[in-house]
Amino acid sequence: MSDDPTHVREFFGTRAADWDSRFPDDGPAYAAAVSELGLRPGDAVLDAGCGTGRALPPLRAAVGPTGTVLGADLTPEMLAEAVRAGRGGPNAGTLLLADVGRLPVRDGALDAVFGAGLISHLADPVAGLAELARVVRPGGRLALFHPIGRAALAARHGRQITPDDLRAEPRLRPLLAEAGWRLVSYVDEDARYLALAVREG
Repeated sequence: MSDDPTHVREFFGTRAADWDSRFPDDGPAYAAAVSELGLRPGDAVLDAGCGTGRALPPLRAAVGPTGTVLGADLTPEMLAEAVRAGRGGPNAGTLLLADVGRLPVRDGALDAVFGAGLISHLADPVAGLAELARVVRPGGRLALFHPIGRAALAARHGRQITPDDLRAEPRLRPLLAEAGWRLVSYVDEDARYLALAVREG
């Protein structure tokens, strides 16, 4: 379910301190998803809604010391946990306290965006995805990721998958297209969810 920034900040702010300890085994799934973005040394990449920064080390490894890694999140407590875990700074990424719907990044500055668990927390999914498209060069890539698939995530929360789930391929493909992206790969398995898109234009 999409939500406004205040609710998102409150939800994650109260959960930041023990977030990594709740999901201690997700690291390899993040690294595997990052590897599918096709990043090269020197690329510029954003982790949108970076939380505690679990994707930042593999993103840094992919772009190397000459690349640019940004992590943007609107929850100060999550960014503080990223710093505490050593995931901020030149060896990982530059952390930005920012709403991914209004990024302090110039047009076309990035080669790729990584978004873990992001789309369901965007107040306006099309506008949010369009903002991500704005900051990525034509031909750049977007990865929408979750370390478990939709069915497993729904079961974790005691729910069933519903047809109106934004992450379902029939909903996601037109959302992405409206925002300037073309869906090129879609995987929804118990062990992971990964949708890859290319910036049109």
